[in-house]
Amino acid sequence: MNSGDVRLGFAGLGHMGEPMAANLVRAGTRLTVWNRSEEKARRLEQQGAVRAASVHELVGASDVVLMMLANGAVIDRALGRDGSRFEVPVAGRTVVHMGTTSPSYSRSLGDDLVRAGARYVEAPVSGSRVPAEAGQLVAMLAGDPDSLDLVEPLLAPLCSSTFRCGEVPGALETKLAVNVFLIALVTGLAEAFRFGEAAGIDPALLGAILDAGPMASAVSRVKIAKLLDGDLGPQASVRDVHYNSRLILEAASERGATMPLLTVCTALFGEAEGRGLGAADMIAVLEAVRGRDGAPPSG
Repeated sequence: MNSGDVRLGFAGLGHMGEPMAANLVRAGTRLTVWNRSEEKARRLEQQGAVRAASVHELVGASDVVLMMLANGAVIDRALGRDGSRFEVPVAGRTVVHMGTTSPSYSRSLGDDLVRAGARYVEAPVSGSRVPAEAGQLVAMLAGDPDSLDLVEPLLAPLCSSTFRCGEVPGALETKLAVNVFLIALVTGLAEAFRFGEAAGIDPALLGAILDAGPMASAVSRVKIAKLLDGDLGPQASVRDVHYNSRLILEAASERGATMPLLTVCTALFGEAEGRGLGAADMIAVLEAVRGRDGAPPSG
């Protein structure tokens, strides 16, 4: 099947999914969308997508279904999954899992879909809301080569780069490795600002020096700007990062890998979530760092 002839579906118009689907529509993709709450699906309909009333309708109208859903339980409910039986008509379709779940869940889902007559591709993405809006995500792909040949061109409006990571669950394992670095980076940045705060360093000066130095990155610059502006609007939320970090620790334990730094980060994100900051941007982990030494919350 030529990628230009593919009927594409998109399930899950959340924080990341909505801008991703919007980019597909803007690129001229024939897109059918579904979301549990209809408001976002109606917004995409106004932009040119077709709105499906159910996942059953979405899958029935699509050759390839991109899923940007929150976790395995949500995926199973959406697909009506009971082992290798599915309530939705997956046979003959290619199902693409773009969210973040444990590698073991993804392998199981893929096995069940194949037994039900579908093809399965992992395509988790690295990047938050801003890269999603700009079509600058980085996708990691895993699956059989023919399926990847079909799916990879369809992701062009969403991604600046795509990388093939072998068989399932290679893409999700790679995504979790990427997230180790992201979580450690942002937690270290928060701790640097906590030290600067305790030492009386001007935060704007510290931010300018970090922005100019060799450790600067797109992530650090955005997070520094958020700290200086007091902006905790989420790009990647504390709750989502805490969920991701626990997935990584679970997968690491299964593989006999020790993750001492991530263990500390996971505890800090759990403490930040416990402080009512689950919906805040991940840089709000600074409040957990402050809490460890008894400093009052900022703001």
